[in-house]
Amino acid sequence: MIKRWVLVLAAMLALVSSGARAQGAEDAQLRKVLQGKFPQMTVDSITRMPFGGLFEVILSGEIVYTDAKAEYLLGGTLYDLRAEQPRNVTQETQQKIAARTLTSSHENAIKMVRGNGKRVLYTFEDPNCGYCRKLYQELAKMNNITVYTYLVPILSPDSADKSRAIWCAKDRAKAWDQMMVKGAVAEKSKPCDAPLEKNALAAKRLNITGTPAVYLANGQQLGGYLPADKIEQAFARK
Repeated sequence: MIKRWVLVLAAMLALVSSGARAQGAEDAQLRKVLQGKFPQMTVDSITRMPFGGLFEVILSGEIVYTDAKAEYLLGGTLYDLRAEQPRNVTQETQQKIAARTLTSSHENAIKMVRGNGKRVLYTFEDPNCGYCRKLYQELAKMNNITVYTYLVPILSPDSADKSRAIWCAKDRAKAWDQMMVKGAVAEKSKPCDAPLEKNALAAKRLNITGTPAVYLANGQQLGGYLPADKIEQAFARK
């Protein structure tokens, strides 16, 4: 009896293993076809969807959907309507991408901690951004928060120079505070390698086109400028 169950279990495992290899081969072939059709882009990931014979593909950060042979490509928002409450499948993936992008690039952001710093917020900002200054005033009202600010100079010709001056300062958090409060950096900084290009790539990956852009640690985008009470509500809902 025991031997029979062992044989059955072995057969089942063999089928699972064979199915996994077949799926892996199919995914590899799909990746090859897509890479050939979009040579200037990178196939970041391929995920078999549990419905419709669709595959979710992330092409250089952009979410698209295709069939097993890559004969058709669909862009846009995909909803799963099978449950009573519709799911925005595309938004869920976008949030995961954002969370991975943000948590893997802390070294490229200015870090500011208030209180115990348990609650984490990410912002993309330009030193010449008026609404960024308003956001800074709101964040100053909050406690027990860690803010990672990515400098993205996109608004004015001198935004890049100001961003480098802030990043290369001895105390980046203090320099950013001076810029947001007084509109200038008091101390002169020595030239250094500022991660402005990396931040621009991260912003592009997240489809950020303006500043400020505010995110929670789980990748949820809160929008642009928000008053402190709205951010507190977002933390409470998370």
